Amino acid sequence: MAPASSPPSTVSGIALDRDQLARHLAQDVRRFEHCAFDDEDLSRLDLQGCTFERCTFAGATLFAAKLARTVWQRCRAGGADFESADAVDARFDSCDLNNTRWRRAKLASVSYCGCKLTGAAFEEVAHLGLLFEECLLVGADLRGLSFRKALLKENDFSDAYLAGCDFRDATFEGGSLRNAVLKQARFQGADLRATDIEGLKLSDAAVFKGAIISHAQAASFLRALDFVVI
Repeated sequence: MAPASSPPSTVSGIALDRDQLARHLAQDVRRFEHCAFDDEDLSRLDLQGCTFERCTFAGATLFAAKLARTVWQRCRAGGADFESADAVDARFDSCDLNNTRWRRAKLASVSYCGCKLTGAAFEEVAHLGLLFEECLLVGADLRGLSFRKALLKENDFSDAYLAGCDFRDATFEGGSLRNAVLKQARFQGADLRATDIEGLKLSDAAVFKGAIISHAQAASFLRALDFVVI
């Protein structure tokens, strides 16, 4: 009699609904490649430790899903809802996460590297150790987040909502704060010399009290106020 075949360790190249995904998880499958979960309701599923490579989750709902230690590589999840998900220690690499929603998610020690997060909303998230690196955060809602003493490498915060954010003693390596909303943000001790702060308005000047900027940035700001810099 032929021995029973063991379940696959990787599922690849198919579309999966909630029930099909749950069956694979029950067989201890933890790696999914080129799979489609678009518009599926995956709320509250236990996906801890899973790896998703080049999968699509466009419009999917992952409300309160358990995503701790998950790895997401080159996935497309535009418009997905991650509200209240537990994503502690998760890693997102080169993913399209435009217009995703993360309200009240647990994002401690989560890293987003090379991700598109335009229009993403991060309201009321738990975020100790949250890392953004080389991310497109144009128009994202990051209100109240703390980046104190963080190294922020090549992040584009243009037009982002950064009200109440704590950037004290942070170092910006490249990237942009152009036209961001900065009401009640704090920048004391922040090194902004390598980032784009064009569009700074007089009403923003107090926010940058104690920040480190370059001579060129200072001159640009004064020119914007119609001072003649010579």
